[in-house]
Amino acid sequence: MARRKRGAKLAEAAQKAYERVKKTSKPGEGSRFKALSKALAAKGAKNPDALAAWIGRKKYGKKRFQQMAAKGRRSK
Repeated sequence: MARRKRGAKLAEAAQKAYERVKKTSKPGEGSRFKALSKALAAKGAKNPDALAAWIGRKKYGKKRFQQMAAKGRRSK
């Protein structure tokens, strides 16, 4: 029972962190993607990066999401 409560608290904290980052950063910087990925991992997703990419493609469309991904790769 204690594990479940701690996991729920971590997931809730990760979700709040994602909401905070979402308000303060622009799409395409990569920080929103990282925060979403961490929130999904805290909720128990097996492959949180893939799930975050799927969500991004659904939201922005294939072309725009690929442009943002390319911009993120260039900035590294």
